[in-house]
Amino acid sequence: MQMTAAQIAVTIGAVILGTVLTRFLPYALFPEGKPVPEFVRYLGRVLGPAVFGLLVVYCLRQTDWMTPFSAGGTHGIPEIAATAVTILIFVWKRQMILSMASGTAVYMVLVQFVF
Repeated sequence: MQMTAAQIAVTIGAVILGTVLTRFLPYALFPEGKPVPEFVRYLGRVLGPAVFGLLVVYCLRQTDWMTPFSAGGTHGIPEIAATAVTILIFVWKRQMILSMASGTAVYMVLVQFVF
């Protein structure tokens, strides 16, 4: 099904509006001279680790721990190794993006070339 020109224009306008609002609304709500509310600071502290935990649960939810190697199973070894690398790099460097990228790279190498 193809969109009409009006539908395309409305879609593009909605995307632009959403992008502009998410970029500039924080500056309007929290101007430089005013203190940031405690609730917003709390969210800034807890949301990163909460999202990280959610990603761990999401990534490990369908891991097959019991299928034998002879049947193509990995017993979760790539997932465990990638999770361990992610944790170690995060503890070492304290950079969430670097740790997630490293864990993903380890997982992809293990799945593509080892298992």
